[in-house]
Amino acid sequence: MKRIIVGISGASGTAIGIRILEALKKAGIETHLVMTRLGKKVLEDETDYTAEDTGKLASYTYSEDDFFAPIASGSFHSEGMVVAPCSMKTLAGIASGYTDNLLLRAADVMLKERRKLVLIARETPLSYIHIKNMKTVTKAGAVVIPPVLTFYSKPNTIEDMVMHVVGKALDQFGIDTKYKRWK
Repeated sequence: MKRIIVGISGASGTAIGIRILEALKKAGIETHLVMTRLGKKVLEDETDYTAEDTGKLASYTYSEDDFFAPIASGSFHSEGMVVAPCSMKTLAGIASGYTDNLLLRAADVMLKERRKLVLIARETPLSYIHIKNMKTVTKAGAVVIPPVLTFYSKPNTIEDMVMHVVGKALDQFGIDTKYKRWK
């Protein structure tokens, strides 16, 4: 069975993380979820989900302080990791190799093991530091996918826009969510 690690950090856009978990569950993929404390607060502020509800969408959940979790080690095999949303603080931690929580450690493991790391970087406007950090993680092997609006798909709802970003992210793992593609 395929395994994918999902991280939810403290940026706006937690609905993207929820929809990714739902899509992976529907695809029968084992998921390992870690949410930061601020990620949980933003999730509960932005959505009707609680951290507990979100945890139930995953196969396994871990506290951000649990450095003994399997996802903290390169010996734990997975297809990769997606961080949705990825705050600029989280991006900076990944770019600098600063692993003071499990989400950052798991992302660091993806880079050192040369596994897929997808970051749904969430901020606007971007500062030079943000762009530099995106460049650093990209050069290290990560894929940065800002949740950019698309209009060719003729979205009618916010959900349509969220699912487009989910589709772009899961394409990186070869998982087709049947989102509306460019024709």
